[in-house]
Amino acid sequence: RWLPALWRGCGIAGKRLLGKGLAVEGSVLRALLYVYHSRLLRHRPYLALQQVEQCLKRLWKMNLVGCIETLSGLIPKTNTSQAHTECLVPSQPILETVALKVLGGCKLILRLLDCCCKAFLLSVKHLCSEEFILLNTVASGLLSRLWVQYRHVLQSLISLYGVLSTSLHLVSETQQMPYIKGFTFPSDISNFLGVNVSSEMKKQKARMRTAKKPTSWLKKLFPTMPEAASKVGKKRSFAACVSAVKNHSIPCPVDVGEPVL
Repeated sequence: RWLPALWRGCGIAGKRLLGKGLAVEGSVLRALLYVYHSRLLRHRPYLALQQVEQCLKRLWKMNLVGCIETLSGLIPKTNTSQAHTECLVPSQPILETVALKVLGGCKLILRLLDCCCKAFLLSVKHLCSEEFILLNTVASGLLSRLWVQYRHVLQSLISLYGVLSTSLHLVSETQQMPYIKGFTFPSDISNFLGVNVSSEMKKQKARMRTAKKPTSWLKKLFPTMPEAASKVGKKRSFAACVSAVKNHSIPCPVDVGEPVL
């Protein structure tokens, strides 16, 4: 009964860990740190971004995806008509190894989410102070996307550990082959993590939503105009651009606050 659930849990966790979005955001983060390495060695948002990258590196070196794929390959693909027949199942050492990796991955992703939240708040704070506008704008969007994606990864790993705990208990009752000694696998992962994951995610989400928005410098760059005035401005800028094309000696005026046709 638990074999299909274990196979589905491995598939969902593996797909989310191998998602293209995670790879793209990780490469953007590395490129951002590389570009600003010589300029912002003492900048607090930059140091917070380095902590996020360190968590991502440790998560990648764990080879959590390879361990989950190995377990998924050992699970027999049984049909519903063959549910009560004998079949080979993953052994206790394999289940213990994957369960330990999942526990470590959940702990590390929880730390990663906390670092993303802190770095996001620092980026917004320095953005409000009009410091390194380009860096902090890109970093705030990047960190919010990383937080959302790895929150889903954490939820899939937590559900996978629930099935792993049940599987490990059943297999150990059938044949005792303990591999990891001196460690008791928790039945509830919240006790191991030390926090309630759902409440912690809600707290971090509330902190990121209530952060002060950098609207002062945005208003300076893009001033608000009445609708009629904006239409007149668009017509004038379009007419100026047409005349500039006809006469190359006249430069085309470009206003930051108006779209250029």
